[in-house]
Amino acid sequence: MLQTVWVSSSRSWASRKPDGQQTSWKCGFIRTIIQHTCLRHNPKGQGKARMLKKIHICLCFFFVSGILYEISLLSGCFFSCMPMPKHFLTPEQVLNLGKSIIFLETTERLEPPPLVSCSVESAARIYQDRPVILFMKGLTNDTVLDSNSSYAAFSLLSSMKNVFLFPLQMETVFQETPLLQWYNEVDPEEEKNWVHVSSDASRLALIWKYGGIYMDTDVISIRPIPEGSFLAAQKSRFSSNGIFGFPARHKFIWDCMENFVLKYNGNIWGNQGPFLMTRMLKAICNLTDFEGIEDHSCQNISFLNPQRFYPIPYPAWGRYYEVWDKSPDFNHSYALHLWNFMNHNRKAVVAGSNTLAEKLYKTYCPTTYEDLIQKAELRDFTSSEDSL
Repeated sequence: MLQTVWVSSSRSWASRKPDGQQTSWKCGFIRTIIQHTCLRHNPKGQGKARMLKKIHICLCFFFVSGILYEISLLSGCFFSCMPMPKHFLTPEQVLNLGKSIIFLETTERLEPPPLVSCSVESAARIYQDRPVILFMKGLTNDTVLDSNSSYAAFSLLSSMKNVFLFPLQMETVFQETPLLQWYNEVDPEEEKNWVHVSSDASRLALIWKYGGIYMDTDVISIRPIPEGSFLAAQKSRFSSNGIFGFPARHKFIWDCMENFVLKYNGNIWGNQGPFLMTRMLKAICNLTDFEGIEDHSCQNISFLNPQRFYPIPYPAWGRYYEVWDKSPDFNHSYALHLWNFMNHNRKAVVAGSNTLAEKLYKTYCPTTYEDLIQKAELRDFTSSEDSL
């Protein structure tokens, strides 16, 4: 006789020890199921026919298979199905959940500006069932990050159930990769592009180890990316490294790390970034021009059309901060790269300006728009009135 056992998934998760593994929880749950079903066979039925025993075993098998299937579905609604005790989890535990969206901040700043906040928030909204991680070099394990943080962006991002803020510890990130020896030998004080170079290296190591999607902190997500292994074309025959995605331990990323070290030249901007991705892709693929909005594919790697992320090319980056007669719909795009590296005059989103960037903020990161832009302007206005 089969017996159904009901277990509260939220209570089971909450009762786990902080350093417990999800696998152990699943195994324990499965053992409980087996004990209450297949192993409850009563020995006094020894006279039953062998056929009944086979039927019993088959029923047990199908029941346990059903439980395993239900457990496998949890990963699809991980953050919406049960509460997440974020402050207990380590970066490895979150990354091992798989399919992370990864952002990096390789400067020492501790207050993410609105564009960074918007990038992270938009990704968290588009990928609600995937962990969104912002690694920050300025953080330490002792930094307190919660909804009561004095940093407005920290407070905002910490309140999102699938957003995690972790310290970026490069020596740990580079372990077991070709980049570790390079990192131990390079002198950051002698590197004029260290912020960019260290970011180029870190994103490769993290994606190789754990898989997922890497995004620059000036990328606003507008719809899910359907590809598993992909590079983003900035233009025909030229790849960016501002956004890319691969499963863990992918050979292409390993080869990129080896080439990073072999052809290292920190004095050339982009040599370890977009130029690296481009030369490695050209080594295995015959790249051709894009004729329309089609994507290209080679060696099971999708080379996505510039329209997917760069519908406004970098020479025209300022158009994001202009007022359009008719705003583009970006129907062929998955995300938008706002080219913050080009923004030397530090153009920003201003409430009520009606620029394209303001409309993007309102649509894809409304909390950032309200909390960091509207409220900031209100505070500035109030302070000005008080001083007068």
